[in-house]
Amino acid sequence: MKELQAIIGHLCGTASPSVLVTLTSVQGSSYRRPGARMLVTDAGDRIGSISGGCLEEDVVEHARQVAANNRPEVITYDTSAENDLVWGVGLGCHGVVKILLEPVQARPSWAQAVSKNLLAGEETQLEAIWDSNTGRLGTRLVEDPNGENASAKPGVFVDRIAPPPTLTVFGAGDDAQPLARIAQELGWRVTVADVRPAMATATRFPGCFALVLGPAEDLVGRSFPPPGSLAVVMTHHYRHDVPLLRSLLPLPLAFLGLLGPKRRSEKILADLAEGGLAITASMRSRFHAPVGLDLGADAPEEVALSIIAEMQATLSGRDARPLKDRQRPIHA
Repeated sequence: MKELQAIIGHLCGTASPSVLVTLTSVQGSSYRRPGARMLVTDAGDRIGSISGGCLEEDVVEHARQVAANNRPEVITYDTSAENDLVWGVGLGCHGVVKILLEPVQARPSWAQAVSKNLLAGEETQLEAIWDSNTGRLGTRLVEDPNGENASAKPGVFVDRIAPPPTLTVFGAGDDAQPLARIAQELGWRVTVADVRPAMATATRFPGCFALVLGPAEDLVGRSFPPPGSLAVVMTHHYRHDVPLLRSLLPLPLAFLGLLGPKRRSEKILADLAEGGLAITASMRSRFHAPVGLDLGADAPEEVALSIIAEMQATLSGRDARPLKDRQRPIHA
């Protein structure tokens, strides 16, 4: 998400042309999946990537030719043979990838649409045509997202670009800072809410989407976590956690986490139930307490990593087991 945001930001904010590189098709194994993008600017700089770093140098050479000729091109890398060193890149991925390179003028309409929709929290559908028999090579908006599924057409890759995950952090203590920082590094939209004006500040949480202040009873209503979003409560104060969870548990969140020991979280749930809140199975299924994966975390940065990792696993529908124990392919 972050690299796409950077690519869109450059395309919408420059007056110079670029070459957009899109990974459109994968057969077998590949480090990145279809939809990975890299932008080669007119100055020769790269934004994003389409492999683990092994293809980029060769692709940039092709991008220079595409820019000079002002014509799109599709290139294929076949590393399915046992000795893929024939390509001079030594991928070792044992797959066939097709990559679309297209000259892009400044501020293309599709990039402006993606930028607008990302800010509005709405999905954008793009199609990248990589087979000239299907149409003119290049990227464009899907005109009728609810119409015929263009991805069923050969030579067309349709990318559904969802808005970035939204994370609301309740509690602006020192341990919330690395959590917000890592989430932003992933391209997530982060809101920090706290009862203390001296803590939830732009100096302590630079780059956050919003900083919300108010009594604990009002923080959820003022921050308004959207349906399907992520939230974590880390105020370290029982008297703040109780009203926060009373408001958060009924919401249709994708993930709700609470920092602290399991015994403490169970006491809060019991107190809420005694106070009249019906704790349903659905609430419990999305409630993660203690929040975070068992990484042996201690320092704030380590705790933040364990929390972010559990959130990412939840968003991806994965169980967070080591990949060496996974019997199915890594990518769907």
